[in-house]
Amino acid sequence: MRDSRRTLLLLLTASLLPAQRRSHDFSQLDSDPNPANVRLPNGKKQMDEILKADYEKNLTDARELTGLAKSFREDLEKNEAFVLSLASLKKLDDMEKLTKRIRARMKRA
Repeated sequence: MRDSRRTLLLLLTASLLPAQRRSHDFSQLDSDPNPANVRLPNGKKQMDEILKADYEKNLTDARELTGLAKSFREDLEKNEAFVLSLASLKKLDDMEKLTKRIRARMKRA
């Protein structure tokens, strides 16, 4: 009696496994194998829109970077040769963060 229950349980689980596999395969058919071809609801390519947004962010970060560089240069010019303020170090850190962000976006393209 016990062996017949085990056999029945084994047969039931074995019959359910292929059904699970088939449902998983259907989900893969819906996705596009090339993510560069994904289109937005307005018809434009998603990758083009991402690159356009990255370009705009790079421009704003570059403007901010040049402003920081100018103010850093002014700080260096008005300070003495052996004096470096904490504000100047903060500006250097901010410039480094901005350049890393710009570089990361450009590598992605």
